[in-house]
Amino acid sequence: MRTDTAQAILIVAKAPVPGQVKTRLTENFSEIEAADLAAAAFLDTLDTALSVRSAPVVVAMTGRLEDAVHGEEIGRRLRHATVISQHGNTFGERLQNAHRDTAEVVHGAVFQVGMDTPQVTADQFRTALAAVSETDAALGPATDGGWWGLGLHGARGAHTLCGIRMSSADTGATTRAALEDIGLRVTELPELNDFDHPEDIYGVARQCAPGSRFAVIAAMLTEGSA
Repeated sequence: MRTDTAQAILIVAKAPVPGQVKTRLTENFSEIEAADLAAAAFLDTLDTALSVRSAPVVVAMTGRLEDAVHGEEIGRRLRHATVISQHGNTFGERLQNAHRDTAEVVHGAVFQVGMDTPQVTADQFRTALAAVSETDAALGPATDGGWWGLGLHGARGAHTLCGIRMSSADTGATTRAALEDIGLRVTELPELNDFDHPEDIYGVARQCAPGSRFAVIAAMLTEGSA
């Protein structure tokens, strides 16, 4: 059994700039409303990650906070994390590089999430980190067939992400198969909803803590469309 003393939470994030983030939400909402939801999800996820005192937080960022909704507030919260830049030509490459860059900072178990599951709890982060520490990898499946979180040890297996077709109905299954094909033991975590489309928002908001930024903004949008 592997047991790591070093752990980190990696958040892969995009600055919530209107028109550049969560564009599929603009089927029902304005670009600013979509960016508001993205900013709320990012801040909720970041605050929850920061509450896990045993694991430092690394944020792999892309985009300009200067142009983002709630950019100043996000910037203030990021002072409590290590911020690195995303790089790579595809999303899979950016994920791979984020894991590798984080492994340069923390030599141990790293659990990565995005900005799509603001309902994730500190206990879920701790459970995921423990799973990675004790085996080789942890994968949190999403209800749409993708995955909401990926834990790796020292970025081992991150290269497989370059060959995965992201945002498809079989992304989760394909990712797990790719990791297992190179000999990694994968622990499956509980399934979570993420939000990519307008119809996803309220289901996710109901799972958030009362008074969370995401839940509050989702409720405001509901009232505005009533």
